[in-house]
Amino acid sequence: MQPRFLNRRRGGGFTLIELLVVIAIIAILIGLLLPAVQKVREAAARTTCNNNLTQFGKAIHNYASGNQDKLPAGMGSGLSGNPQYASNPFFFALLPYIEQDNVFKAVSQSGASWGNGGGVNGQTVVIKPYLCPSDSSHNNGIGPNTGWSVSSYSRNFFVFDSGAQENTGNGHYRTPAKYQVGNIPDGTSNTIAIVERYAYYPSYGWSGLWSHHAQEKVHWGYSQWSTVYGPWPAGNNPANWSSAQSYTPQVGKAAKDAHPYYPNGGHSGTVQVLLMDGSVRGVSGSVSPATWSYAVSPDDGQSLGSNW
Repeated sequence: MQPRFLNRRRGGGFTLIELLVVIAIIAILIGLLLPAVQKVREAAARTTCNNNLTQFGKAIHNYASGNQDKLPAGMGSGLSGNPQYASNPFFFALLPYIEQDNVFKAVSQSGASWGNGGGVNGQTVVIKPYLCPSDSSHNNGIGPNTGWSVSSYSRNFFVFDSGAQENTGNGHYRTPAKYQVGNIPDGTSNTIAIVERYAYYPSYGWSGLWSHHAQEKVHWGYSQWSTVYGPWPAGNNPANWSSAQSYTPQVGKAAKDAHPYYPNGGHSGTVQVLLMDGSVRGVSGSVSPATWSYAVSPDDGQSLGSNW
């Protein structure tokens, strides 16, 4: 006869201790897995952002090929449908070269080349390549303070806007590029074309609209809605532009803490920029003001520093 205790069967449930152990193991695994998932997501977002900038580089060069080597102006002309704001904003001019020709034509015909990013059929137009996946400052491509479509990228004023300002006769200015794509004095590989900037800065009520009609004579923003980096010189005096070039990238700052005068964005450890040769590179927050200034300026005659 076998002892009774040998015939006893254990119940099918977990004890409290066993359940706590399982929960602890799951929590540890999640804790180990989450950073890896976040890294993968950020890597994917960085790749998409890189692709967006690469598209811009191709668009700029294709634009130049079709326009006697000229660069798209920060604010150009060419919109007969809008006599009051007959301006052709930089990112608007790139639309046909990033497979957005339908938007370009619809907006040109409607005369709504500003503010609401198109106004096609009464609707604001969000252009996906104009948004970095790591930029969560906007509402699905819409500026929270305007209800109009925005961009996570800004052109370099010194490349696309620093030619002679032309008054349109109605108080607004066209700002053409000073150079053509083939005669940038410092060379295309040493000159920044486009930088990342948050689409919306909640502390400043500042939205970067990819399509806006005009900009003032010497400084970088019409109101606070223009997608352009630098300058805002003291006294709006072009002689003070050099000081504005030292606004180096803000890396790792959330939109609520970032400043619209600076390049910044949602990537960790870097801000991505497009160079005029079409290449894309990440710039860390440790880049020196001198090196950054050399990269921003197309004609200072300086070589980029060792920390570039």
